[in-house]
Amino acid sequence: MLRNFELLYFRNLVKLRKDDIIKGMKTEIIRMDEGAIRKEDIQKAGSLIKQGELVAFPTETVYGLGADALNKDASRKIYAAKGRPSDNPLIVHISEFSALEKIVVSVPESARRLAEAFWPGPLTMCFYKKDIVPDETTGGLPTVGVRMPNHPVALEFIRGAGGYIAAPSANTSGRPSPTLASHVFEDMNGIIPLILDGGAVGIGIESTIVDFTGEGISILRPGFITKEMIEEVTGMPVQIDPAVNGTSPDAKPKAPGMKYRHYAPKAELTIIEGANQKAVMAYMAQLCKKALEEGKRCGIMVTQEQFKDFQELDGNPGFVMKNLGHEGDEASVAKTLYRVLREFDEEHVDVIYSEGFVQSGVGQAVMNRLIRAAGHRILFVPENG
Repeated sequence: MLRNFELLYFRNLVKLRKDDIIKGMKTEIIRMDEGAIRKEDIQKAGSLIKQGELVAFPTETVYGLGADALNKDASRKIYAAKGRPSDNPLIVHISEFSALEKIVVSVPESARRLAEAFWPGPLTMCFYKKDIVPDETTGGLPTVGVRMPNHPVALEFIRGAGGYIAAPSANTSGRPSPTLASHVFEDMNGIIPLILDGGAVGIGIESTIVDFTGEGISILRPGFITKEMIEEVTGMPVQIDPAVNGTSPDAKPKAPGMKYRHYAPKAELTIIEGANQKAVMAYMAQLCKKALEEGKRCGIMVTQEQFKDFQELDGNPGFVMKNLGHEGDEASVAKTLYRVLREFDEEHVDVIYSEGFVQSGVGQAVMNRLIRAAGHRILFVPENG
């Protein structure tokens, strides 16, 4: 574990490196066609990684900000570029299962089953690390999260860069994660040398993180791979870490997204929940009208089924309305969420109100992101309104 003075050193180093990175940097975007990935483009990206530089790349979940995971100075650059707290661990991305055993102490049989079922895919697994993985990559933890992304550009990039890429989402720390290369450019232009543009991502929220370093199996961050899917494959009970929907200022995060405010738009976001959906919509309209009276620009996030009803309920053109996807299809909501939050930023919205979602399956992952984006601001509407 890193001592306090070492963590302080890293935080100070981040401030210094941020200034160094920004000076004179030109950011290039290379369009990557999944059907014909050019060898020269992969070689260029891989060469930058081997030189200790940063490259943003697409995965099936969100865009990642990659560096050589085994190079402590390169990992430090990630924290600097993002403005990321240095105790917030990075995930190591690999392209071959054999690479896993070279960087972790042991892989239990249940983890092997999960890898066989879900790799490549949106699943990160945490193990005790070997010394080859620097503390700078793991935020000072003796553990490391590892995943194999299910994206042809990502896999070719990882192979061309040496096999081990440390990568959080390629956004300024705390902002909505990028699901398009243009989102990355908005946050990282002038800070990193290269963005590999693979188009829109397929899933839209970060990977599920499963921990094998405690007693049993626990989920540290919900995602597209659900608790039920993990239990079915492993034949073992899976716990949800208490920090998934809570936070403590004194907690040391075991995985990305567990401690700090994440995924947040610039506007103040509040989640509105209640058993009576019509009462929820009416209350959202009431809150928005109040915001407008105060001179604030108001945004509303609802599912497609509520979208029309809300317009008929209020008909106020002063609201910035966003359709999140189909009710009951949380996967469509997950794919849309970060893009919509960034659109609100572009439209200079001051306050946002969103309906909540059932916390089961992928819905749990959606609510996890929403709750952290809202800073745990949730209002409950009585059933009678």
